[in-house]
Amino acid sequence: MVLLNMYSVSHFFIWSTAGRFFLTNWQIFFLLSIGWELLELVLPYEFAVEDWGNKGMDLVVNTLGFLIGTRLRYDGLIDQISNTTSQNQPGP
Repeated sequence: MVLLNMYSVSHFFIWSTAGRFFLTNWQIFFLLSIGWELLELVLPYEFAVEDWGNKGMDLVVNTLGFLIGTRLRYDGLIDQISNTTSQNQPGP
């Protein structure tokens, strides 16, 4: 039983990008993340065929990716850039 696979890596990058640039609401994140895992139960595609352990790890990886993405939103370069540019503005 493999708990992490290449799809787990894609889950991490998708959710970290979503948290960094698009989404800040944790309730919506959980709704979308769990909803997708439930949708995979009925999809007739190979990528959707996983055991329960992998689905659980997907949710863990999704959460870590979203958490890191939202942390980068607030602690990242955007705050540093905005502080730097506001300090370089001419005074009155």
